[in-house]
Amino acid sequence: MKTTTNGTNRQDPMTPNTDSATTQTGEKPRLAYAIATVFGVGRLPKAPGTYGSLVGVATMVLCAIFFLRPTSLAGLSPLHVLSDARFMDKHFLVPGSDIHDTVLALPIFSAVTLFLILGAIGVWSASRTSAHAGIKDPQFIVIDEVAGQHLALLLPLIPIALPNLRSHMDLSQFAIFFALSLVNWKYLLMGFLFFRLFDIWKPFPLRRLEELPGGWGIMADDWMAGGYAAILLRLALHFKLI
Repeated sequence: MKTTTNGTNRQDPMTPNTDSATTQTGEKPRLAYAIATVFGVGRLPKAPGTYGSLVGVATMVLCAIFFLRPTSLAGLSPLHVLSDARFMDKHFLVPGSDIHDTVLALPIFSAVTLFLILGAIGVWSASRTSAHAGIKDPQFIVIDEVAGQHLALLLPLIPIALPNLRSHMDLSQFAIFFALSLVNWKYLLMGFLFFRLFDIWKPFPLRRLEELPGGWGIMADDWMAGGYAAILLRLALHFKLI
């Protein structure tokens, strides 16, 4: 249950419980509102948290398609042989780099940097928006669900054991597997359901993370829910349930 801007409580069956505060104050931070509500998605009725998670799934699919850049729609089918000959580009994140001879640290550094930047933007926008609304965790803030869903889908695909980060490797097959997993409907559906389960259930320490100040409390519990979901999704991959 989150709190509406008029101070009344409304039960959202797909959005976790939160505490409420008072009223709106000061000039409306429009950019922060746009980011925190994911350009108005959080204003949709009934289950904004679920809609936010779906945005997380959709953006992962679009990113995978952008990376793969298939020469045809058939290139996204898991029935085809895994080969980069089906794709237009051979670079990995950085134009001009060679996916067949890449320093392992490059994709890892790029992914971590991107996560930190997006996480900082999420915390900032959630802090500004909740402070203006005078509510601890407004239901219309859904950037936290988007971020948590991203973690749930990305973490299971990262190898647990990594070799020397300065070594040069051919990452073409792994990169294509990584991206194709993000357009696999079974993988996406299971990741979505696992994340929603933990985001609503809130096992330890999610409720304690909610008590963190400002945007940290709004974002951190969803990051943790995404981590829990990623563990189950990794197990599903390991036992070939997907």
